[in-house]
Amino acid sequence: MSSSTTGRTVRRRTLRLAAAALTAAAGLTLTACSGSDAAGTKAAGHTNMGTVAAESSGAGSSAGAQGSVAQVGPAAKVDAKAGAAGKQSGSTHAATVKTASPVRTQILADGSKAEIYELGAQHYRAKIVSRGSVLATMETKGHDAGLDANDMFVVLTLDGQVHSWMGGGHQGPGTFKLAGGWTAKVTKVGELRYRAQILGNGGAVYGTLETNQQDAGLDANGVSIVLSAGGVISAHL
Repeated sequence: MSSSTTGRTVRRRTLRLAAAALTAAAGLTLTACSGSDAAGTKAAGHTNMGTVAAESSGAGSSAGAQGSVAQVGPAAKVDAKAGAAGKQSGSTHAATVKTASPVRTQILADGSKAEIYELGAQHYRAKIVSRGSVLATMETKGHDAGLDANDMFVVLTLDGQVHSWMGGGHQGPGTFKLAGGWTAKVTKVGELRYRAQILGNGGAVYGTLETNQQDAGLDANGVSIVLSAGGVISAHL
């Protein structure tokens, strides 16, 4: 073999080795990149999951805590303020009712006085006052109110009118003739509980009064009727 041939062979081998070295290096580089990407992906994925887990348990809890502060806390504060406002408004309302002046006062049959307060539409309260002391309170709540105050009978109507008279009571049970041509049929239905049917012509029932440990009253076409919790009924025209 000539020296030129030998030189070519050496160069070819050198080139092949260089090419092989480059291929190997490229392979190593690709493998390293792939490994880096895979590891990076796994690491990133692991990190992300860890971060998510950490955020869920840590930052998430913090977010939850912040949520509690941002949402529940202020809501609670708002509710508390609302409650406080409610209490304040309730207190103010109560104070208003207590300190409000009566729409009028009226002398009753026994010389005591009724202070009448307007609380709303068809909603009135009457305080029976004697010598500066409140002896009783009556209030209309969708119906007239009545009171038997030691044989003085008082009716407070839905429009705030007060009617009072002395005596004329009948002790039930029984059937009694009342002022104004009415008849009352009084029956006992329980302890301190009586019912009075107000009968008109032909025995037709025009109204019913019933006590439940509390006196009851009725304005029957201008005739004031009171039924006491003890079964006493009285009427006045």
